[in-house]
Amino acid sequence: MRLKELLRMTGLPVFIASLCCVTPIILVLLGLSTVSFAISLSNVLDGQYRWVFILLGLATLAVSLLFYFRKKGVCTLDQAVKHRNEIINKVLLTLIVSAIGYYLFFIVFLGYIGRILHIWQ
Repeated sequence: MRLKELLRMTGLPVFIASLCCVTPIILVLLGLSTVSFAISLSNVLDGQYRWVFILLGLATLAVSLLFYFRKKGVCTLDQAVKHRNEIINKVLLTLIVSAIGYYLFFIVFLGYIGRILHIWQ
């Protein structure tokens, strides 16, 4: 698996899992809301519904892995059994890269932008 394929496969799930904090930032940057509304929206989305966004990100990652293996010719259970080690390794690799990407995007990048906009203190 090449780095470009790996980043393409994990980019959208990481973004979807981070939507709980991307949404208030986008609304403030587009001028559609005030900072105080963004703070309250961030508290609701990040506090109560963060698990929903993480589950949506994991579901998107599962679908992207499904399409990846279908494109590589693993379409039946017999083929999946033959490529079992490859499938396990690539699934673990994408989970690790997604976790690192989520941490970097969510904690570092969004945290930095949120502090600049005074959404998070």
